[in-house]
Amino acid sequence: MVSKSREVLLEVKNLRVEFGEGKKKKFTAVDDVSFNIYRGETFGLVGESGSGKTSIGRAIVRINKAADGQILFKGEIISGNIPKQLDREITRKIQMIFQDPMASLNERAKVDYIVSEGLYNLKNYKNEEERRAKVEQALRDVGLLPEFASRFPHEFSGGQRQRIGIARVLVMEPELIIADEPISALDVSIRAQVLNLLSDLQKKKGLTYLFIAHDLAVVRFITDRTAVIHKGKIVELAETERLFENPLHPYTRALLSAIPIPNPRLERNRKIEIYDPACHDYSKNPPFWVEIEPEHFVLANEKELEEYRKKVPGHGI
Repeated sequence: MVSKSREVLLEVKNLRVEFGEGKKKKFTAVDDVSFNIYRGETFGLVGESGSGKTSIGRAIVRINKAADGQILFKGEIISGNIPKQLDREITRKIQMIFQDPMASLNERAKVDYIVSEGLYNLKNYKNEEERRAKVEQALRDVGLLPEFASRFPHEFSGGQRQRIGIARVLVMEPELIIADEPISALDVSIRAQVLNLLSDLQKKKGLTYLFIAHDLAVVRFITDRTAVIHKGKIVELAETERLFENPLHPYTRALLSAIPIPNPRLERNRKIEIYDPACHDYSKNPPFWVEIEPEHFVLANEKELEEYRKKVPGHGI
């Protein structure tokens, strides 16, 4: 059970992210999104391709500009124009693991430089000896040998490349790591190894994760709480097990119904729900964000809320 008394490490308030200029060319990728991430937890952000989940992650690390709203890290605003010193601090304390280990590593650089790049940029080491020691330790932390530092990325498998990407993050000693679909480009046999590595590192180093994914089976395995996003809006947020046991929003139910069942008989009878946004009548009765039960939020209007409450234990009919 996620406690509200936990320390809020990251707070996203009414975030909007836009791309393009002018009314006709402007596209809203993220619209009025709010959520908290508690220190030490793994917070999942789930949605189909193009839903805006990666745009949120990139806004947190200040790659994407926030058109509106605020992002706070440990109570301090980190979106918009911020002091140079705070920008450097955020660069170190919030790091991102990218989706494609093939594209995210510089093919012309050796692993030693790739892992050290953040250290070089922020001059976060006293001397060359300390820099090498930090690189060696980061490689050991992800299960790679220190001598791999002298090799090039093309000499490694996809799983090893992603471990190098994780080492590049760890060497900065971050507090929050945004993992943007870190296993989707890997072979199925390697995915569990990387997930277990992330879980072990979290316990060992007290890390906090924002885990972005579209694979709900993976999300259930690794996350504490999960937010479901559809076309730039979060439609439901709850503790992960609660979300799987009692999904309320029709989009959440549609996503969960699409998860394959590893039992041929049950799989044969599985019914996939189709989400139709037209089922909502928001023209006269707009939706709002409501906590329908402790730590379980849903986007709904008054009419929908009546139906959702019937499905929540203790509310009755």
